[in-house]
Amino acid sequence: MLYCTGPFFRVGLFVGLARSILEENNNDTAISAMNDAFAKHWYFRNAPEGPVDENTLELVTEPRESMPAGGVRVAVLFLSLDATNRVWLSDWDIYMEPVRVGDRMRGFILGEVIESENADLPLGSLVTGLSTWSSEVVGTGEEFAPFYDGHCDDLAVGFGAMAVAGPTALHGLVSVAKVKQGDVVLVSAAAGAVGQLAGQIAKRMGCRTIGIAGGEDKCHRLLTRFAYDHAVDYKKGNLVEQLNEAAPYGVDVLFENVGGEVLDAGLSVINDFGRVVVCGLISSYNARDPVPGPYMFRNVIMRRLRIEGFVILDHLEHYPAYQKQVGQWLKDKSIQFDVHTVEGIDQAAIAMNMLYSGENRGKLMVSVSDRTVR
Repeated sequence: MLYCTGPFFRVGLFVGLARSILEENNNDTAISAMNDAFAKHWYFRNAPEGPVDENTLELVTEPRESMPAGGVRVAVLFLSLDATNRVWLSDWDIYMEPVRVGDRMRGFILGEVIESENADLPLGSLVTGLSTWSSEVVGTGEEFAPFYDGHCDDLAVGFGAMAVAGPTALHGLVSVAKVKQGDVVLVSAAAGAVGQLAGQIAKRMGCRTIGIAGGEDKCHRLLTRFAYDHAVDYKKGNLVEQLNEAAPYGVDVLFENVGGEVLDAGLSVINDFGRVVVCGLISSYNARDPVPGPYMFRNVIMRRLRIEGFVILDHLEHYPAYQKQVGQWLKDKSIQFDVHTVEGIDQAAIAMNMLYSGENRGKLMVSVSDRTVR
């Protein structure tokens, strides 16, 4: 097989030749039929030493896969980009099987069933699941869960809030931190997918909320859109001093998404018997060298802290209840959720790095295709 190579992708030469011939003949019907005969998939090719680059992932156009007997074919509508995507490409000892070199890249998807032999997932059904970075996937149906789109007008918002971010925020606050009315809750990466919901949920539970974010725009959104009582810009000087000013009597709960210096600052202002929820450590995911600290780890003893990390995939039995609650809040518009959508599956690898540079303004996802079956 001969291939044409380019940044982030490789496409079979025969596909390009076929397209050229068809376009020259202006045969729109044939072009459409040929497009339907192929699907695009991202593959993991080379382990990155830092951020994902043009050699890490490769987009390949391949003939459509056969659907298993009794199974479904799903057109991917949205692909969720999450900080943990980078962890799956690492050589760390992680909480699940990593993505191996040569495997398709893994991610959470929202899709539409476009072919079905499964009575539980009829044609036109919306489904979610942990699948691959693809324009189309097939399976028995066990890989997917039905997705109810009646919670809000915007399908991307519903998927972004209910697939991972909402259940994660709820579980971290309710089951791990066990927040109670009157707690002061500090959330890092507060303008991110989980952070924007964690602040609003904590506020609903009667807590005082402080969010850490980078830049005036994000901090403004924390206050005006996500109901935070205080917003702290980590780019504006001494973070510990800013936190002491925002929380002169300390904080009771630290909902940690960043790690490194931000975690260290949070541990510096936490109260006796505080609870630290470790949801993410995004500052270390692209690091070439070990990230130092936290230097204030002594406060685990001095403040008699309880620290607990969690992965939401361990708590799928609670998903129906979590999604019902988040869905209701979306429906009655009592919580807000921002998404940052990038158009086209070919942009997925480049867009992924926005998570670590802070360029995204809300939950980051890729719009892959539009609904076709009604």
